[in-house]
Amino acid sequence: MKITFLGHASLLIEAANSSILVDPFITGNEKASGKINIQDLNPDYILVTHAHQDHVLDVETIAKASDAVIVSNYEIAMHYESKGLKAHPMNHGGNWKFDFGNLKYVNAIHTSSFADGTYGGEPGGFILSTEEKHVYIAGDTALTMDMKLIPASTRLNLAILPIGDNFTMGIDDAVSASNFVECDTVLGYHYDTFGYIEIDHDLAIDKFKNAGKELHLLDIGASMTI
Repeated sequence: MKITFLGHASLLIEAANSSILVDPFITGNEKASGKINIQDLNPDYILVTHAHQDHVLDVETIAKASDAVIVSNYEIAMHYESKGLKAHPMNHGGNWKFDFGNLKYVNAIHTSSFADGTYGGEPGGFILSTEEKHVYIAGDTALTMDMKLIPASTRLNLAILPIGDNFTMGIDDAVSASNFVECDTVLGYHYDTFGYIEIDHDLAIDKFKNAGKELHLLDIGASMTI
């Protein structure tokens, strides 16, 4: 499984011959727009954790060009289906087997609305499971005890956690989250995009290292393989 960081909370995951785009916010991100061309993205699926603009800005454009299936909560899926796009609705605790593997929609503590104020359903995260690898995509969330339920059923290879603080959990809570989900390999995201969520990279890496864990902070456009 190959994971490419597209800036902010945007990811491109290549798994089981499928291309899976997560929360595309690229054209509105000054740090990413000069490095990532959304016309080069041709996903089979687009996963959406919640409806905030910094997670859905490029969903419609990319979905129209690629004919991708948008996977999200019921409200978000119906929002895009009403625009003539393909969508697969899910809700908390639900699983579905796709051609790349299994997705489970799990709890997140945050808010969710579209830019015009339309209700975007309850926010969530995803556990993506292929035959060999299991990845937790937390979405925008606070630290929550619900995370402790994940290792009861899934042995994670990677936890993708927000670390920018202010709007989500910060570094210290993300270390705790990695303990809750029992995963020592973490990819940080949702940081540095704007002033509210700028972090000290060295401090973040050291805090995870001191906890016996490895934090990956990828440059925009860079990839890691698990």
